[in-house]
Amino acid sequence: MGENSLQIESFIDSLWIEKGLSKNSLDSYSRDLNLFLKYLDKSKIVLTDVTRAEIMEFMSFRLSKGLSAKTVSRNLSVIKAFFGHLESRNLIQSNPTKDIESPKLPRKLPNTLTEQQINDLLDAPDEKKNLGFRDKTMIEALYSCGMRVSELLNLKLSDINFNQGVIRILGKGSKERIVPIGEELISLLKKYIEQIRPELLKNVTEDHLFLNSRGAGITRQGFWLRIKEYCMKANIDSSKISPHTLRHAFATHLLNNGADLRVVQLLLGHASLNTTQIYTEVANERLKSIHKTHHPRG
Repeated sequence: MGENSLQIESFIDSLWIEKGLSKNSLDSYSRDLNLFLKYLDKSKIVLTDVTRAEIMEFMSFRLSKGLSAKTVSRNLSVIKAFFGHLESRNLIQSNPTKDIESPKLPRKLPNTLTEQQINDLLDAPDEKKNLGFRDKTMIEALYSCGMRVSELLNLKLSDINFNQGVIRILGKGSKERIVPIGEELISLLKKYIEQIRPELLKNVTEDHLFLNSRGAGITRQGFWLRIKEYCMKANIDSSKISPHTLRHAFATHLLNNGADLRVVQLLLGHASLNTTQIYTEVANERLKSIHKTHHPRG
């Protein structure tokens, strides 16, 4: 293994040990750094000798390949974190990423669903079948609690507290948050846990709350394929749906109905209020649309 690869491996290990990042996040960091490493290898440049010019050239190269400013901005963010790691360990004399600005990103509002579309999506699974009832419960959990798909799939039985009416969610960076669960979700979860889950479990030991037909945890890809099928059934354009769409709907509908922005921030598990702020723009866009459609002078 070359010097460059060893430095990257050391950095990834430090992210896991010091920040507790998930495997998905670690894999993403590793992919981005190895793309940069592959670019440097053409000129046989060692990472500890990289200059600002080489990083700027790499960004220009990525943009010239048709990659979005968002992707290149993410690449730069990872590279900055890496060189910050090298600098903190005195492996470089100066940080070449200092003062490099990310490509300007257009402010894009997240796709969301109307309350009626959410109801249509919840009506799509066949509740008479075990997997259909499980899927309805999972969709309700995503929408009612504003969870990320990865958080939903990683839920354990022990994370549900019916007595207090709350659910414990382990988010990004292993940060824990407690979110209340409404009566509808409580009812679905109780039936799922008492009646459906034991049939899916097939006499094996499994801590995950939601199980596939073989009694094991559900993959992200497998779950998302089923969501797309339900979108088609509910006449919702699946091309506009992403794993975060129900989370976006959770936040937007709370704000539409008068929730405080800081409360939404806590429920979503955002470290910064700025991250949550975009949902107020979605809510405002929706209000503008309603006004334009229904007001005589809209």
